[in-house]
Amino acid sequence: MNHDKDKNLSGAPKILLMGNPNVGKSIFFTELTGIHAISSNYAGTTVNYMEGHIKIGEKDFCLVDVPGTYSLSPTSEAETVAAEFIKNGAAAVICVLDASNLERNLHLALEIQRFCIPTIYTLNLMDVAKRHGVEIDAKLLAKELGAPVIPTVAVKKHGFDELISQLEEALKSSENNEKPHCSMCKSCLHTQKIDHSNPSDFWLTAKEINRKVNTKVSSKPSFLDKLGEAMVKPLPGIPIALLVIALAIAVVVGGGEVLKEFALEPLVDNLIVPFFRNIFTNLLPDGVFRNILIGEFGIFVISFEWILALIFPFVLMFYVAFTFLEDTGFLPRVSVLFDNIMRKLGAQGGSLIHVVMGYGCAVPAIIGSRAATSRKERIIITAAICFAIPCISQTGAIISLMSAYAWWMMPTMLLFSLILFAIVALVVSKLVKGKVDPLLIEVPNLLMPNPKSYGRKLLTRMKHFLKDAEIPMLIAIFLAAVLAESGILNAVAVYAQPIVSNWLGLPEEAVIALILGIVRREMSVAPLLALELTTLQAFVGGAVSLMYLPCISVFAILAKEYKARVAIVIAVSTVVVAIFVGGIINHGVGLFL
Repeated sequence: MNHDKDKNLSGAPKILLMGNPNVGKSIFFTELTGIHAISSNYAGTTVNYMEGHIKIGEKDFCLVDVPGTYSLSPTSEAETVAAEFIKNGAAAVICVLDASNLERNLHLALEIQRFCIPTIYTLNLMDVAKRHGVEIDAKLLAKELGAPVIPTVAVKKHGFDELISQLEEALKSSENNEKPHCSMCKSCLHTQKIDHSNPSDFWLTAKEINRKVNTKVSSKPSFLDKLGEAMVKPLPGIPIALLVIALAIAVVVGGGEVLKEFALEPLVDNLIVPFFRNIFTNLLPDGVFRNILIGEFGIFVISFEWILALIFPFVLMFYVAFTFLEDTGFLPRVSVLFDNIMRKLGAQGGSLIHVVMGYGCAVPAIIGSRAATSRKERIIITAAICFAIPCISQTGAIISLMSAYAWWMMPTMLLFSLILFAIVALVVSKLVKGKVDPLLIEVPNLLMPNPKSYGRKLLTRMKHFLKDAEIPMLIAIFLAAVLAESGILNAVAVYAQPIVSNWLGLPEEAVIALILGIVRREMSVAPLLALELTTLQAFVGGAVSLMYLPCISVFAILAKEYKARVAIVIAVSTVVVAIFVGGIINHGVGLFL
């Protein structure tokens, strides 16, 4: 078996990688194809499917990482996608089972058998099952399912060689019109007995198989098991969750500040920017073109000062903390703990996962909300993310702005963001008709992240950030330089003065923040860092940026997911609310100063 990222997948036979959420499918996909898929320890991550090249024997195949699903009778968009894939047929299926929660996984395994596709079952998380005192008879399970069952520990690549060998054998048998894994063959002991119109039959059969192959041996719960159980109870779960969140914020803010002050700012101010200034000063005569390159808003000045020194350190530390919490299984536990609060806001606790994803980037958070079971909940969460949740690069810029004035400003901005989130969710829940289903979320095992997997995921995320954010930010910086040097900025500032200066109380030059914010959200903050602001002006600027227009990429995904009308309504509403609330803060606080 080998892989090639550049291989053309069009027309290649498909192998479907299927399973419940949180069983390790994305790790299998990454290892088998060489594509670094993001593997997460909570539901909803793989709403978008991924595909990659895999070579079995001498033949090329397209391996598809199908969205995680509990059933092929869909109740959400993610499950609908999974059901459509298998209905369309495939050369083979790799069904990943969780050895520590086998009974629930067997329901999907039995449903897959209905489609008469050669199937290989991997019994993953064997190390976790052993920790829980669970022993699975893989040979007996293979007999019950009528197909090979390979015990695996995906993060350590245990069992992968046998998996490939069995998959190659199944594919050869299928090509020769032999169907040893076909669900309608005599080798399957249960499919003939199940009433496919009665879902409870699948559960009863899954329960029967699990009873036969599953042996519980005496074992003492580990510290992680005890902690995992405690974290889903209000006490001590809520205090633990708040402590963990506080520590994560400290890592992001404190670690980012240290990295910025002692490493990146000195590098930019003392080495990189002087280097480019010397080069272009010697090569080019004084004038507009040179100013665009190294002037006040020069591309080779601001791109390093804003992106590398002020935004990048906080992005890095956010992903350090977020990836760790994600891999441990912390986030679903927070969803359970705060489900009652979220219900009062019109959503269910599981949506908190997408809110937290929004602090990384709104685009995957909005796409991930497809896992919600109702359109109303999707719109509530999407609107709240657009109004009140800054992406990580915007958060980095806001932290840089707030921390330059007073220690209390960032906590106050965080509180403002939470209040705004609650208000938006409440308002939208009243305006949008529909229902919100009860919370149904899998709480995975509490795990310590595998260092190799954690490091690879962190590196991949940073590569994606640089790839996705760098070009739009550079475009915004180029636009800033052109506007400043052409005189257009001054002309616009005159017309915008009633809003920017009179209502928001900001300097005229702050109009550039509103212009650049259309391209990227963090660019509605970054220009403010170069201005001499009062504490009130800095807070108003940060608050306006927080609520301001979603960037172009977010607007595009809104139009794709909900049609242009919803995207326009959200975009216009964010601008109006940002300017209105910003002015209220300016004039309201100004009365007491």
